[in-house]
Amino acid sequence: MTVVSTSLLREALRVLGIERLALGVHDACFPCDPSEDLGRGSPYGSLARDVLRFAAELGFDTIQLGPQGECAPINPSPYDGAAFARSTLSLALGPLVEQGLLTEATCLRLTEASDGARSDHTRAAIAVREVLDEVQVRAQASGAGLEARLGFVATHAGWLLADATYEALLVEHRYADFLEWTDPYDRSGYAWPSDASLARRIEIEARGRSAIDRWVLAQALLHEQHAEFREHAHTLGLSIFADLQIGWSRRDLWANQRTFLRELRLGAPPSRTNPAGQPWGYPVLDPAQPAAVQRLVDARFGKLAAEYDGVRIDHPHGWVCPWVYRPGEDEHAAVRAGARLHESPDLPDLARFAIARVDQLDNGRVRWDDRWVRTLDDGQVDAYARHVDRLVTAFGGAANVACEVLSTMPYPLARVVERHRFARFRVTQKVGLEDETDVYRSENALPEDWIMVGNHDTEPIWTVAARWVAEGAGPRHARYLADRLVREPSDRAAFVERVAADPYALARAKLAELFASPARNVFVWWADLLGETEIYNRPGVVDPRNWTLRMPRDFRAVHGRRVAIGAALDLRAVLGTALRARGHDELARALDPDGV
Repeated sequence: MTVVSTSLLREALRVLGIERLALGVHDACFPCDPSEDLGRGSPYGSLARDVLRFAAELGFDTIQLGPQGECAPINPSPYDGAAFARSTLSLALGPLVEQGLLTEATCLRLTEASDGARSDHTRAAIAVREVLDEVQVRAQASGAGLEARLGFVATHAGWLLADATYEALLVEHRYADFLEWTDPYDRSGYAWPSDASLARRIEIEARGRSAIDRWVLAQALLHEQHAEFREHAHTLGLSIFADLQIGWSRRDLWANQRTFLRELRLGAPPSRTNPAGQPWGYPVLDPAQPAAVQRLVDARFGKLAAEYDGVRIDHPHGWVCPWVYRPGEDEHAAVRAGARLHESPDLPDLARFAIARVDQLDNGRVRWDDRWVRTLDDGQVDAYARHVDRLVTAFGGAANVACEVLSTMPYPLARVVERHRFARFRVTQKVGLEDETDVYRSENALPEDWIMVGNHDTEPIWTVAARWVAEGAGPRHARYLADRLVREPSDRAAFVERVAADPYALARAKLAELFASPARNVFVWWADLLGETEIYNRPGVVDPRNWTLRMPRDFRAVHGRRVAIGAALDLRAVLGTALRARGHDELARALDPDGV
């Protein structure tokens, strides 16, 4: 394989007009050195630093992380994690040993069972508790870092103190869901003050002091490790993007119960991707309490902006025009019977939250149709955009915000997207070949779009391409790609013949298509980079293998071997192909003489 310099790769990206090339990696997916591996990945360990170097060498300029919040011990989904507290499972052991807070013997004992192949969330959660027990004892004995921790508490008191109390209550109630706690004062989160609730709180804080102190220490260490991770990324020319998940965790709900509607839940309506809808079960912010809601949202956005360089908005319709439902025994039936919170002036129980008027609705459509709302005036758009506007301001402009608009874009969201020129995410493996207007066709991308073959919720392109070939769809996809990638019409038949029956060649061509499109922002999920064939998460499906796929520890060697046989993303080849498609033959030859 020809060795190509990073500077040449970056020049190719510049010529192609690519302004941002992002690599997506969730915390749990990072590889760990055997001496640090508790059974789940961390971005803060020594091998994670090599992932950053590897990405920078390939020309990536951005690392797109997943949500990094604390999850319940039995729920590995980062999208159900806390809005403020960092996941203790991401705590890297190496720095703790260096600081004298953890012994090598403890590391050896807790890591010897992990082979690094897949995440074991529950086992890692148990191991982390033991790590934190030792760290707490040694930190208290030495007094090391006390002044820094006091400063951390002062900076983050707005969420940290309630969070620490919740942690003490979790221990008290054996980590059960707080909605199942039998003590009414514990369950209420002290949201409704009384003499009895205050007495109970004093009792819990006294009895749970050790758990409270351990939690504060853990969060201080995690935030310290994250700051060092981000600083190291910057030295490599990498920006770090957060993932603003649409949900609020049980931890956040407990601490802010009065700010949410009690009877409604947030979900996703039926769509092209999920025809049955998605009953997420997340709490819904109460529009009748605008000051309290804004304080909570601003605190969340402000913390993200202080700790990251940019942000991806997960399911932005949830911030603009949330789909709500009343939970029931049949959750999918309940979510299909739901409605949009601000577009239901005709429903007695939701009319008080309406922004759209009755005369602006198209009652000939189903409620989840993108054109259910037909028109809005500028003042109404201001109301719909209030959260997104503040997020954009927090991050210093729309250029630092990636808005995950997929196949569904209700009219109110479209107006907010237009306001900030967010446009769409183009997931090209979902392309509709029969519809020239399909949003996932690369030629329909706009310069401000983000384009990708897939993400954490889709199969790797290597698996998708193999299925296309097996099902006889290879020639159709190859012909479509020939129009995108082969400049001379007379050369397209040969391209189709070469690619149509070869899953690897078809996958490589799909990756090259990203860089030949009009979109200036390209996203690559790490499994597509490395040539993986297993899916990380099957959305809407309870599967014990969800959220468990990890980068191999020898990821550089794996990538090299697979590139050699055409079974992983070879940036020089796909950029060379994209350059030829755009007429930059000389630079294309310098990168790769053959292309994909």
